[in-house]
Amino acid sequence: MSYSPKLSSGFTFAKNRSAFISPQSGMCSFCTQDCNGTCELAQAAVLGAQTVYPTTTGNNQIASEKDYPIDFSHFNINGHVFGAQGVNETWDEATIFNVNLERTYGFINPVRMAMPVILPALIKLNWQDYFSGAAMAGVTCVIGEHARNNDPDLKIDNGKVTDFPLLQKAFDCFLRYDRGYGQIVLQCNVDDDLMGVPEIAIEKYGATAIEIKFGQSAKGTQPVIRVKDLETALVKQQHGNLVHPDPSDPSVQKAYNEGVCPNFYTYGRLPLWTEKTLVAHITKLRDMGANNIYFKMAGYDRLDIERVLRLACEAQVDMVTFDGAGGGSGYSPSKMMNEWSLPTVCLEDAVVRFCEQLKSEGLTLPAIVMTGGFASEDQVFKGLAYGDGHVLGIGLCRASMAAAMTGKTIGEQIKAGNVPERFKSYGSTVEEIFCDLPDLRAIYGTRANKFPTGAIGVFSYLNKIAFGLKHFAALNRKFNMDILDKSDLIPMTTEARALLANQWFTPLKK
Repeated sequence: MSYSPKLSSGFTFAKNRSAFISPQSGMCSFCTQDCNGTCELAQAAVLGAQTVYPTTTGNNQIASEKDYPIDFSHFNINGHVFGAQGVNETWDEATIFNVNLERTYGFINPVRMAMPVILPALIKLNWQDYFSGAAMAGVTCVIGEHARNNDPDLKIDNGKVTDFPLLQKAFDCFLRYDRGYGQIVLQCNVDDDLMGVPEIAIEKYGATAIEIKFGQSAKGTQPVIRVKDLETALVKQQHGNLVHPDPSDPSVQKAYNEGVCPNFYTYGRLPLWTEKTLVAHITKLRDMGANNIYFKMAGYDRLDIERVLRLACEAQVDMVTFDGAGGGSGYSPSKMMNEWSLPTVCLEDAVVRFCEQLKSEGLTLPAIVMTGGFASEDQVFKGLAYGDGHVLGIGLCRASMAAAMTGKTIGEQIKAGNVPERFKSYGSTVEEIFCDLPDLRAIYGTRANKFPTGAIGVFSYLNKIAFGLKHFAALNRKFNMDILDKSDLIPMTTEARALLANQWFTPLKK
């Protein structure tokens, strides 16, 4: 059998023509000369290098299509009938309403969250409601890397960003609903650093937290984006992007004018930190006024995972988010989304074992967040429980953005008098149909009735996650997230038992 998808995909809308598929290659076993170009191979024959990346990006989200041989579905959730931990053992107090979901993290400047969830880095689609909904739900959210490339009003002088109005808009989306929980964080990559984005974010726009990006599960390398012409390539280069071939090179310009120049591509520079340079960078950020420092890490080799964790301990990084294979959202190579990185549950297993080792050495650990394919409360509970007390929260990225997009769309339909059939039984107005608005009014008063429905959608989705978590916690008679552990999980498969027994990563014999 093959765990990988066939050469058909939602990434490109490619389809295999034959019902007879070679599992190893993903090709049709019967490939005919008169095929009109439906599979990935045929598309590549015409579109070439463009088909390394999804061709269906735009107002969409893209994620892995691979059926991984192990994930959190290999575990069921345990339950108990006696006792109550984290609350008084009485009928009136041991209820789902007394499950404490709050979490606090941060070495120097503590940050409280209303629930054990963060919204990882994005700056696409309905990002406005994504950030606003995070503030309403009381959780931390992150503005994605390269945000400057999305700002038509960006100003640059001598290779440094001098005006970045989109950043203020992003901060305002969170801050106007800030209720004392969570934090809005700016993620920066190497290009952002070289362009002075952290400096202007802190000094001009009041950023209080910076996330340093090492990678994410869907994108181990930075994106390569085709540029249509020389003029655009020059603008991209002026904006600090690495452009290949160099559009400012006279020989390249000559080739372009003669019609023999290859495609122009922009490329994001790779992080090449060392312990020394990274600690110095973090010190500089704090000296500029950053209250909190975050890392974003992916499922790289386990030696890299340990190295990043040790760095985080040394530099007192407040939170490290580990992103496992299976997630996605941005502009990542199609096969990288399917075939690269540790699956989330395997990545978490490695992270937790390193956390135990570092803790035994007397090191103080940062807050750990796991993300990569989580979407429902059972998955969130399992991720927290597998963390054995080391995992503070779960990242919900694509799912929260889905709530932001659909909440906005459905709200617009309701206001236009075109109530979707599915929701007609609930009423005909936003106030009647969005069922968790009373919970928002309890926090913000009646002005919540005027909140954007996309943000209400994010709040409502996260409210559902919180409500479901409380049910599972009460089922285990654990009324505080701090005391969840692996005993709350039941391994259902041989693979799950092997992972729990530390038999998954068997060293290869040389």
